[in-house]
Amino acid sequence: MTDVLDAAWRVPEQVAVRPERFGALLYHFGTRRLSFLKSPALLAVVRTLGDWPTARIACEHAGVGVEELPAFRAALTALAASDMIRERT
Repeated sequence: MTDVLDAAWRVPEQVAVRPERFGALLYHFGTRRLSFLKSPALLAVVRTLGDWPTARIACEHAGVGVEELPAFRAALTALAASDMIRERT
């Protein structure tokens, strides 16, 4: 299985992203699920996933340090599992 950081992702049309002071709220209109992004940096990554060939590159451009990548890997994995982000083909 490919590392979530080395795959290409996008936010599907069914997901609304609402920026907040702490990060953001994501709401999936199809599943009616709500997710919290607990940092502005994670919001920056999620917002630009569709602009970069991999999530790792999106993290680099958002200023995420190497030591922070495990936390971002876990967050993106959870977002993928809840269909808040989808892999691009």
